[in-house]
Amino acid sequence: MKRIGMIVLMFSLASMVLFAGARQQSQGSSGPVKLTVEIFDRGTDGGKTDPTKNKWTEWIHDKLLKEENIDVSFVAVPRWTEAEALVNLFASNSAPDVCYTYANDNIQNWADQGGLFELAPYINTTLKDLNSFLGPDAAIPGKQMIERTVDLSTGQIYSVPARRMNLARTVVWMREDWLNILGIPVPKTTQEYYNALIAFRDNASRLMSATGVNRIIPFITDGDRLDWGPGLVMDSFIDVNISDKERWINSVAERNLLIPGYKEGVRFMNKMYNENLIDRDFPLYKTGDDTAPIIKSGAAGSWIGDWDTIYREPNGTLSGLKANIPSANVIPVDCITDANGKTTKGIYDAAGIFSFIPLSCKNPDAAMRYLNWMAKYENYHFIQTGLEGVNHTIENGVVKVAADPKTLNSANDQGWMMNSNQNIDYTLAMNGLFLETQEASIRALAAGYSFPADVIQRAYNVALANGRPALVVQPTSPLTVAGPLGQTLVDKAKVIYSELFRCAPAQFDSRWDALLADWRASGAQAVIDERRAKFPN
Repeated sequence: MKRIGMIVLMFSLASMVLFAGARQQSQGSSGPVKLTVEIFDRGTDGGKTDPTKNKWTEWIHDKLLKEENIDVSFVAVPRWTEAEALVNLFASNSAPDVCYTYANDNIQNWADQGGLFELAPYINTTLKDLNSFLGPDAAIPGKQMIERTVDLSTGQIYSVPARRMNLARTVVWMREDWLNILGIPVPKTTQEYYNALIAFRDNASRLMSATGVNRIIPFITDGDRLDWGPGLVMDSFIDVNISDKERWINSVAERNLLIPGYKEGVRFMNKMYNENLIDRDFPLYKTGDDTAPIIKSGAAGSWIGDWDTIYREPNGTLSGLKANIPSANVIPVDCITDANGKTTKGIYDAAGIFSFIPLSCKNPDAAMRYLNWMAKYENYHFIQTGLEGVNHTIENGVVKVAADPKTLNSANDQGWMMNSNQNIDYTLAMNGLFLETQEASIRALAAGYSFPADVIQRAYNVALANGRPALVVQPTSPLTVAGPLGQTLVDKAKVIYSELFRCAPAQFDSRWDALLADWRASGAQAVIDERRAKFPN
C-alpha cells in the first residue's frame, strides 16, 4: 500500500509540474496558445454546416483569441457513437484538449488510468465563472454543482457538468386523427393505450382508406436504444415500493434490466410485438433518423421519444407528416401508469453532459479558461441566440430563437444555421436555453419552434407531469468497475432487448434467465457488487 501511495504521489507531482509548465507557456508566451475542442458531428442533412468550420466557430475563434489569446480549433466526433469515438481517440493518444461525453463511466475509467487533469484546485480561481454559473447542486444539498463528480475520499474532480434548464425527457406520441377516425378517447392509462393500439391494428383498412396510406403500424421504435423510448413503458412496471438504494445499486450501464419489476415491462413489450402492434422491422432501424421517414409517410400510429423531437426543424417530423397528409395531427399523451395509477416518468438530472481535459492536453490552463469563458453570459448568450433577424426575433419582449434560420434570412447567411438546438454542442456549460431569468428561458423555449407556443408548452408539461428526477448518489469512493466493462454491457443489452422483444411468449422466461445470466457474468454483477459496497450509509 505504501508503494502504491508513493506511485500516486509521484504521479501527482509530475502532473503538477506538467501543468505548471503548460500554464507558464499559456500565460507567458507572446503568441496565441493553440487549443482543440471536441464538437459533435450531427451530419449535414437539412442544410447543416461543417461543425468544425462555420460562422459560429469563426465567432468563437476570433473573440476567444482577442480576449484569452487562445487559438481554438474544433475536432468532430460523431454524435451517436461519441462514446466509442472518444475511446478510440484516447487509445491513439489523440483526444482533443477539451472533451465532453454523456458516458460518465468512461470518464472515471480514464481518470483511474491517470489520463485526466485534476480540476478541484481551480474551481474557485480559473473556473470561478463556471462555478458561479452552475451554482448550488439541488440534488446534493450543501454542494456546488461543479463538485458533482468529486471523489469523497480524496476531494479530486476530473470532470464538470453542464447545467440543464429543461428537465423534460420523453413522451408518448399518438396520431390524434386516428383516434378521432375510430372514435377513441385519448388514453389515460396503460391499458387504454394498449387498447388503442389494438384498435389501430384491427381497423387498419379503415385508417388506410381515410388517410391514403398503404400500411398501418400501431407502434414504431428504432432498434438501437430500446431502453430509451419503450423504456417509458418498461420503467412503469418497476416495483413502486423499491428504495432509492436498490434502484441505484441495480442500475447497470444506465439500463434497468435488473431492477425488480422491470422484467414484466419487457414482457409487456414482447406481448405487443407478438400481437403485431410493433413494427416487425424495428431491429433494422438504428436511430430515429430511420423511423422518421416512416412516421412522416403517415404509417405510424404511435411512438415514444424526446418531448420536442417532432417539432424540431429543419425537416421536422410533424411538418413532414403534415406535408404528406394535411389532416394528420400528433399529440403528446400522458397515459403510461404505474401500479399506483400515476403517470410517473423519468426526467433529466439538472447536471447534463460532462466536460473534461485529457492529460495529453499541452495547455490545461487554456483548456480551463476556455470552459470558464463559455460560462460568461455575453459569450453563451450570443452562441445560443445568434443574430436578431437571422437566428431570432423578439416578439412582445420574448426572444424567439428560430427552429430553422433559413426561415429568417437569405441564402447568403446560411453559415449561421444552428446544427443543434440553441447550439448546445458549443455551449459546454449548459444544456438548453439560458436567459436572464428562468421565466424568460421557459417562454423563449416555448417560442423557439415553428408551431404555436401553447402546443410546445403542452408537450413540455406532459413530459414533466409526475416526473421522477434522476437518482443522484455520490458513492463513498469512485466507481471503477463499470468503466472498462461499459461498452460490452451496452452491446449485450442491445441484444437482450431485441431478442426478448421478439421471442415467442412461451420462451420468454427461459430466454430472460439465460440472457440475464450472461449479462451478469459479463460484468453486470460486478458492477452491482461494487455499487452495493460503495453506497453511502
